[in-house]
Amino acid sequence: MSDLDATILRTAYDRQLRPDVPDPVPDGVTVEQDGPLVRIVGLDHRGFLTYRDLGGLTGADLDALIVRQRELFRQRGEAVEWKLYGHDEPADLADRLRAAGFVPEEPETVVVGPVAPLAAAVPVLPEGVRLREVTDRADLERIAAMEAEVWNDDRGHLVDGLAREIAADPQSITVVVAEADGTVISAGWIRYVAGTGFATLWGGSTLPAWRRQGVYRALVAHRARLAAQRDRTLLQVDASAESRPILERLGLVPVTTTTPYVYTP
Repeated sequence: MSDLDATILRTAYDRQLRPDVPDPVPDGVTVEQDGPLVRIVGLDHRGFLTYRDLGGLTGADLDALIVRQRELFRQRGEAVEWKLYGHDEPADLADRLRAAGFVPEEPETVVVGPVAPLAAAVPVLPEGVRLREVTDRADLERIAAMEAEVWNDDRGHLVDGLAREIAADPQSITVVVAEADGTVISAGWIRYVAGTGFATLWGGSTLPAWRRQGVYRALVAHRARLAAQRDRTLLQVDASAESRPILERLGLVPVTTTTPYVYTP
């Protein structure tokens, strides 16, 4: 696609998906406004700070906004993520976040593309592998265990987080596992963002022994079909360095980057 296409897709992303606020809001989660910033409190993993733009804030006013968030979560004894995009203004925002004690994690690439071509693809799975849509907590726990093995990190927060989303509105999210001999070898979920033309893809982790066999591509195609059934026209993914090349080959276009800046008390 051309640069113009990427610009158009990024504009659609900014207008329709930002700020990134859960809808519906799960039980126990609160959404608060602080100037141009939206603060989400009560999530299972850590707090979350999001916005469409910062309304032109710069200098001391911007620093004060950042410090207010840090102090609120410091008093709560809770970590918080400020999701910084590559095209956010002002240009020195990352420096100001670091100065306030926010630490950058690994960046990802935001990719966007049309649903239709992906939905038309036929998922091809290795022999003995099947896809299954799940809602039971036991299956969510199996997903968290698989992700912990992949990333060598505790992913227990996924269980409560996904369970609360499903309970709040089972029509807003679909969780899909790939299984072989009763073992979850990969998993991903799709959110159908209310009031937009977008569906967003999450997860997609795969056990090392099952990579490069089409499992991830099949999960993407299956979820694209679910998006098409709900009249969504665009897919969006925060892509890791590993998944980005696959998604680009499938027709998704890089439109910006995103880096979690995390303050931990």
